[in-house]
Amino acid sequence: QVQLVESGGGLVQAGGSLGLSCAASGRTFSRYAMGWFRQRPGKEREFVASISWSGGTTRYADSVKGRFTISRDNAKNTIYLQMNSLKPEDTAVYYCSAETALIISTGRNVDYWGQGTQVTVSS
Repeated sequence: QVQLVESGGGLVQAGGSLGLSCAASGRTFSRYAMGWFRQRPGKEREFVASISWSGGTTRYADSVKGRFTISRDNAKNTIYLQMNSLKPEDTAVYYCSAETALIISTGRNVDYWGQGTQVTVSS
């Protein structure tokens, strides 16, 4: 019903910035909450940030609060994750997600996942 494709991953130095994008196609007329998760080496997938369909509500993991910013442009069917002050521990595969809810919180009810994009932060 919905396809999600991430882009923008790459290699950056600690303290640098990187922006990720996620383009949605398919049933994009539905009002999905969307968000970002990540999977660090040797760890389970974890919540990073989420945003309501209108963009009026956002949530962030404590580990990224103040450094990452999530946004969306419904006219372009795209969400973004601006990552600043990157740390080596931010190295992970980042996944885009969509859910038929007001906001994504735990990821247990996520309906759609992207394939992921690699972010590597060097020290």
